[in-house]
Amino acid sequence: MNSTDLYSPAEKLGELLARKMQEDPHFYLFSPDETTSNKLDAVFGVEKRAWNLPVEKWDLPEGTGGHIIEMLSENTLFSVMTGHIMNGEHAMMTSYEAFLPIITSQLLQQIKFFKQCNSVSWREKYPAINLLSTSTCWRQDHNGFTHQSPALISTLLAVPSNLANCLFPMDDLTAEAAFNYMLETKNVVNLTTFNKVKSPRFCEKAHPITNGATILKEYSDDDPDFVLAAAGDLVTKETIEAIKVIKQDFPGLKLRFVNIDALSYRAIGPVDNKLTKSQFKELFTDNRPIIANFHGYPETLETIFENYTYRGRLRVHGFVEEGSTTTPFEMLRRNAASRYDIAIDIATVLRRPDLVQKYQETLFQNQQYATQFGEDLIK
Repeated sequence: MNSTDLYSPAEKLGELLARKMQEDPHFYLFSPDETTSNKLDAVFGVEKRAWNLPVEKWDLPEGTGGHIIEMLSENTLFSVMTGHIMNGEHAMMTSYEAFLPIITSQLLQQIKFFKQCNSVSWREKYPAINLLSTSTCWRQDHNGFTHQSPALISTLLAVPSNLANCLFPMDDLTAEAAFNYMLETKNVVNLTTFNKVKSPRFCEKAHPITNGATILKEYSDDDPDFVLAAAGDLVTKETIEAIKVIKQDFPGLKLRFVNIDALSYRAIGPVDNKLTKSQFKELFTDNRPIIANFHGYPETLETIFENYTYRGRLRVHGFVEEGSTTTPFEMLRRNAASRYDIAIDIATVLRRPDLVQKYQETLFQNQQYATQFGEDLIK
């Protein structure tokens, strides 16, 4: 595995969608008008966009029988997709992360419907409602604060019906595992969140979605002094960068890194295979400090962790509603979710104010550089 090679989870999902469309003539993709900008445009190599007006030579592949449905109305798209799924056929819908909450009420009604269906023995199960959430809060370099909101994650994880999964593939390989899981599940809502930027791969091969958490041995020591965790692709990268910083300044310190790829109501893991408390202890130990980095709001992950352990050993970073049209690392710094913010936690626990000051100065230097030159000093 070459850490300098970069891969796009969005492009991988575009390839998988194209393959699914070739294999399944009943499969539909629903998207506002952002299939191309979200890097899912491999689908246009095998399928047309539904279109009833004259086709110009500069248009994408279009036709009246197209299975790519683009319309700038998430509510309408969701309604049509739900009708298709009620016929027993598969479909997926994609949108910018900040605009998927538009369909919140419809999603909650669908969850209620699935709950009632599960209580009727003779009713067959329906394919899952599968949502692809991209152009996320962490990488809205040009659209800014208006396009930064992971609120739907928190909403779905708070629904006691326990029929929603939030999936967080950390790279393109785990994106494929999430895609396969979405197509296998029934009578649930699956929200898969990923970025369209290219990033490293963090393991040689993807593990399937099982109980939601895995130790990445490449970045872990036995009998750790601290356990670091992350849920989300860009925060996973940043947490691994934090490990490098910490190892350089604390060469004898032992760390463990746990990747979280699925969350559901009150639990790590999907609804059909939640992480047990004994499994949590094996991954996170029974008393070592835990520092987690989350794609969404920190309180959402804190609430889940508190079902497994006590708050005193836990520190969660994440999106705290500090946004702007700014550089990628500055978004992390503004929300205290950068590698140096994680390192500050450890330096504080280990009573190294000199290192706390060093990390804070590094963050300040990047802020000044990004303000002056419009790009990050720290990559």
